[in-house]
Amino acid sequence: MDLDAELSALTAQDDLPHDLVRRLLQHPGARRSAALLRRDLTDELIAEIIELGSVRTLAANPSVPARIRARFAEHPEPAVRCAVAASTRDEPLGLLARLATDTDPSVRSFLAMNEHLPTELLACLATDSENSVRLSVIQHWCDAPDDVRRMLLMDADPAIRRDSVRAYAPPADLLPGLLADPATRAATVAYTVPTPELAADPDSTVREAVAAHPDLPPGLRDLLAGDEDIFVRNAIAARADTPPALREQLVATMEPGDPLAEWILSFRRGTHTCPPPDSTSPNRSRQQAESLLAEAGL
Repeated sequence: MDLDAELSALTAQDDLPHDLVRRLLQHPGARRSAALLRRDLTDELIAEIIELGSVRTLAANPSVPARIRARFAEHPEPAVRCAVAASTRDEPLGLLARLATDTDPSVRSFLAMNEHLPTELLACLATDSENSVRLSVIQHWCDAPDDVRRMLLMDADPAIRRDSVRAYAPPADLLPGLLADPATRAATVAYTVPTPELAADPDSTVREAVAAHPDLPPGLRDLLAGDEDIFVRNAIAARADTPPALREQLVATMEPGDPLAEWILSFRRGTHTCPPPDSTSPNRSRQQAESLLAEAGL
């Protein structure tokens, strides 16, 4: 681990004395760690972090006193208000409702991520005039009630309808319309019976969805194994019921010539590898911390 990373890890150490925390605030990375992670920040440390320019990170720390977070909710920079909106509780009472009417849509979008947001405010955000806010609701309100789901599935914006189908199982009466809609056709395939017509759809994303369908008949599987689109063939290769010989044959045809595309293909087949996580640094004694600070010139 490099020095910058060690300083940031030291700053997050629970039992670190405040005088050492104050010295670490002079290091930008360590200061951001303190602003975001420490649960014991005093008013003096908070004031210093603000003065040094890390107010946005500090606003995302749920342990900052409510009276200070309420001030952040009125900050002139939307990014600061976004940080508050994503994590704050309703302290003082009415803070969340105030953020729900913020003039900047990015703040309202971040508010939809907040796990403390009551359902009445989520329902309000689901009708927001800004598409980005409604999309955020879809992404974070997994258990939205049926009336909200239906409203979003029939939204005027194609992206809203598409993401709604991906997030929520559509009611049966909406399936024909969603399947006929170019914006939602591919996502709706998962809720229908795969047919030869869908397997021959001119849209490759529809054919890819058919290829990934859990109830795909062997005949359609073998048909899609010869599809011209590499992602359709990859979806067949990723199936557990694809015979090993056919899978090997399909993988041999996948040479996209692009490292990113190859990673995506292997990810979908479950054959990608990730580097091992960094090991956690042990807590340092005061003497060890002092030595690290001296090495950094702090």
